Amino acid sequence: MPDKADIIINNARVFTSVESNPDAEAVAIQGKYIIYAGTNEGVKNFQSESTRVIDGKGCTVTPGFIDSHFHLLWGSIWMGSAQLYEAKDMNDVREVLKAFAEQNKTSAWVDGRGIKYGIIPSRKELDEIVPDRPVYINAYDGHTSWANTKALELAGILQPGKEAPGVGVIVRDENGLATGELRETAMGLVSELLPATSDARKRELLKMAIKKINSTGVTSVHNMNGDLDELMVYAALEDAGEMTLRVYTPYHIKPETTEQNLAEAAEMAKIQGDFARGGAVKFFMDGVWESYTALNLEPYADNPDAKPDGIFSAEHFTRMAAASDKLGLQIFVHCCGDGAVRRTLDGYEAVQHLNGKRDSRHRVEHIEVIHPDDLPRFKELDVIASMQTSHAPFSISEGDVWPARVGKERWKKSFAWRDIKNAGAHLALGSDWTVAPFDPMINLHVALNRELWSPTDPDQRLTLEECILGYTRDAAYAEFKENEKGQIKENYLADLVLFSHDLFALPQEDILTAKAVMTIVDGKVVFEA
Repeated sequence: MPDKADIIINNARVFTSVESNPDAEAVAIQGKYIIYAGTNEGVKNFQSESTRVIDGKGCTVTPGFIDSHFHLLWGSIWMGSAQLYEAKDMNDVREVLKAFAEQNKTSAWVDGRGIKYGIIPSRKELDEIVPDRPVYINAYDGHTSWANTKALELAGILQPGKEAPGVGVIVRDENGLATGELRETAMGLVSELLPATSDARKRELLKMAIKKINSTGVTSVHNMNGDLDELMVYAALEDAGEMTLRVYTPYHIKPETTEQNLAEAAEMAKIQGDFARGGAVKFFMDGVWESYTALNLEPYADNPDAKPDGIFSAEHFTRMAAASDKLGLQIFVHCCGDGAVRRTLDGYEAVQHLNGKRDSRHRVEHIEVIHPDDLPRFKELDVIASMQTSHAPFSISEGDVWPARVGKERWKKSFAWRDIKNAGAHLALGSDWTVAPFDPMINLHVALNRELWSPTDPDQRLTLEECILGYTRDAAYAEFKENEKGQIKENYLADLVLFSHDLFALPQEDILTAKAVMTIVDGKVVFEA
């Protein structure tokens, strides 16, 4: 006699992400597992008087979305700062900062997050908005910041003499005074002065963020920065029964990290909870195009003199990657420029020669520009492409600085989702929150509807099915969990999302009208509209 279900969803358009059986009408859940996916008639065998039966009303059910590129704790803490993601000009900045300063009168600093490039002219405008406190504002991508005069003075960098380590840049005027713009490692000279967030406040903000994340249908994330302390924050929430988001956390390898430090990454790999786990490392090979720190094969189109070297040399990366691989760790590498992508692929190839080939599933993150010669190397080396569709400027008319930095000659090689997919690479999708919103519908919208910047550019858009697979089955594969989640299949984890519409019946340009109306994690309803 069949087991009886705790929850049944019937009368739905169930997209299972199972290659051999992609469609179903109903799904049954018992405990934290799926026990049936099939027809409305068949699911009746699993129903009892105590079963909660949810009428799907013809709307789409998918596996829970797995965001393959996320900054969970950073983003959660930043939710306690002034939110500047929607600011379009200095008037918007002024309104947000003044309101934040008024609401946080006892705070020694005014800090903001999410500003776009090209809005803040200099420190002087920030001085005028908040004259009595230091101000620090971080860009939406986390690679550039702006500070007012008080903040620069506190850091000892207003006057000439002190410069940033590594690839960092303190932008200075003709007199040598800092303008307020800080790129890459220069940001740390000011950000390290901000008051630390208490553990209690971190936990409060984290729980608030997870609740919002679940409300969009996201049930797992691959966290892109971390250490043992951060992983233990998630593990503590799991131990308390308060975790409703599965988090895969790598150890962040910086240029100063030694091979001996990798012992911490190995220790993290021993933590394999249902919700919090380690097992990976993360490198930054370069910065971003917007701040002239992406590592490119050819010069910047709008500034040929900008020739960044990258954060890791080829030798340094190969040495640290080989040491990580030897420990059995998965490797993620941030790469925005085509030079960074090539250096990373070269490193992975060298690691295979040094250590031997294994099922490593090493990854390249972002891949904003790629040289065509490197497309087949993803399949040849079994490297995963992890991309975030909303990074791409939707239209050339938006006025984003990105297309100008890259130049028309590279547009056809930019955000090449279709080319990479067609080359046979495993393609995992995500948001890169807080760089972009975590709502998967926003990322699906760009993937489905992105406009050509030039009529001669190739169409890099994806299909709806490819997008959902990139957020479910392929994302689970990218974290070695394809046999546990990412598909609606018997004995798989009951991480599911019910949407407000049949996604496949919607015109693709209307995908943003669809929202998650129920999210189930580990067999429990964690969000219900």
